[in-house]
Amino acid sequence: MKQILLCLSLLVLSLKAFPQQSFNISIKGNGQPVLIFPGFTSTPEAFTTIIDVLSEDYEVHAFTFAGFGEVPPIDFPWLETIQQDVLQYINENNLNNPIIIGQSMGGTLGLWLATKTPEISQLIFIGALPAMGALMIPNYDSSVIHYDTPYNQQLLTMDTTAFKAMAFQMARRMSLNEEQHEKIATRIIQSDRITGNCSPGNNVQPG
Repeated sequence: MKQILLCLSLLVLSLKAFPQQSFNISIKGNGQPVLIFPGFTSTPEAFTTIIDVLSEDYEVHAFTFAGFGEVPPIDFPWLETIQQDVLQYINENNLNNPIIIGQSMGGTLGLWLATKTPEISQLIFIGALPAMGALMIPNYDSSVIHYDTPYNQQLLTMDTTAFKAMAFQMARRMSLNEEQHEKIATRIIQSDRITGNCSPGNNVQPG
């Protein structure tokens, strides 16, 4: 009976510590917390070597965000929900002076979080900008970004064969390592298409 009560107590504590549905987390190692934020369509699989090395001295929290990997998508505006949930996760789990390593979208999210809390001790960016759209779109204004465009509709209605071909084309542009192309393309294909049409890098301005 005591064992049953103990198991139930641990289950309740586990649910309390991980109430969010906007991401999944894997934890490895002990020490100062390091939060790994992958980029758009990506998962912690892309950081396997980094996680293995860092976990020797740090407690690594590797995130898979909603709509990517095997995490179900959430409603738009999903990045704002993720930002709020990550902040709640940091506070509720007493992650003192966390270090954030963010790649692309993950770096944008890390920068946004840094404007919300003084708890973050370091930010490490890999190809990240506060608002990638500002780099690509003339007269950029995040308040008037439209997602219901002919291009986005084409992506949503594209058949599996065409979408797969596009994913591999993107993978070849993302990496010179041919051995990684299939892994990158698979992550793109696995991602939720609607989430993919609301790329946060184009419409987030932390602050």
